[in-house]
Amino acid sequence: MSITQSANLLLSRLGPGLLYAGAAVGVSHLVQSTQAGGMFGFELIIAIVIIHLIKYPFFEFGPRYTAATGEHILHGYMRLGKWAIWLYLLMTIATMFVVQAAVTVVTAGLVTNIFGLEGLGGHDPKTVAFIIGSLLLLISLTLLVSGHYKLLDRMMKVIILILTVTSVTAVIMLLFDNPGHYKTATVFFSFEDTVHLIFLATFLGWMPAPMDLSVWHSIWSKSKNDSDGKKTDMQEALLDFRVGYIGTAFLAVCFLLLGALVMWGSGIPFAAGGAAFAEQLLDMYKQALGDWAYPIVAVAALTTMFSTTLTVLDGFPRSLTAASALLFPNRITDQNSGKIYLIWVSIIITGTLLILFFYMTSMREMVKAATVISFVAAPILAVLNMQAIFSEHIPEQYRPGKLMEIWCWLGIFALSGCSIAYLLL
Repeated sequence: MSITQSANLLLSRLGPGLLYAGAAVGVSHLVQSTQAGGMFGFELIIAIVIIHLIKYPFFEFGPRYTAATGEHILHGYMRLGKWAIWLYLLMTIATMFVVQAAVTVVTAGLVTNIFGLEGLGGHDPKTVAFIIGSLLLLISLTLLVSGHYKLLDRMMKVIILILTVTSVTAVIMLLFDNPGHYKTATVFFSFEDTVHLIFLATFLGWMPAPMDLSVWHSIWSKSKNDSDGKKTDMQEALLDFRVGYIGTAFLAVCFLLLGALVMWGSGIPFAAGGAAFAEQLLDMYKQALGDWAYPIVAVAALTTMFSTTLTVLDGFPRSLTAASALLFPNRITDQNSGKIYLIWVSIIITGTLLILFFYMTSMREMVKAATVISFVAAPILAVLNMQAIFSEHIPEQYRPGKLMEIWCWLGIFALSGCSIAYLLL
């Protein structure tokens, strides 16, 4: 078998893992990782590695549960008791609007800057962000309604491939043509600095992604099974997941390196607005590498954020529809689940637009609110995922081993400790 045939075979087997990557690689990478590098240089690379290790089991349990049972992991929650589904439902409803608003406003900022839409129709920046955000949500809705999983699956393969190539190219060129800003840098991360600790919490809250994504991944896996007419085996499901998970970690490091090599020591503060941040970031790349680099960085940034906007808009309604069906099986069936999905999509879009119109102060504050909520909620979903995968309903050969169980408890302890410390702080 040739290399090309092998690559095509691998890509054909990948699906939910790339949807995971499409949702995960977004604000946490483009904004947070870049700012982490710009503020503290290379120091927080170790934080990326540690948080990926801590969260790994809980994200893996989503596709593992589906491969073991043929069901999504919310069925595992249901077997713990209806309270677990209600808890998940309430947590999701409490966070979905601000999360969708955060990713949408960052994407709108990039679109505004890249296509020169500042001052569109003589409007102020907030109104422009609202108009562009509305159009992005409408485009995303159209794509989801017209194709659902299969279209999203195909799009993610292209988007993630473009993102990876452009990001790696930009890092390599920066390494060979370093502007030297870091030589004058004097700011280093300190655990004694409250501002630094708060930034660390927001950085890790969505690194590699909100814990909700483990549930979405499980639901996407079941959707792939339904589309293919067969259940994906455990080995293939875990391969798909690990490619996506390791890929997001790799890209997080890439964006941190980009931020460090371009911004650290430049003396330029980060802008709070979405369009202003996009202009600042892209202009720094041009200054460092030349005008030729602009298309590469622009494509990487825009594909990153649009893929996140699209997959988040799909993930929340899918999980809410699945949770609702478990709570009200007599009212929500396979026949009307599509209508329920559209209702949830409409609710999310409406709530997101209300936030963008009435409550948007700055991109920075919106991202901070969304990431902190996810940071504090992470231990709860981690415990639910662990209880679901270690239940007696899971065939023994598919349950994680003792080492993974210890790994889980250490992760839950770390996540819980960090959440409590942040709330006290």
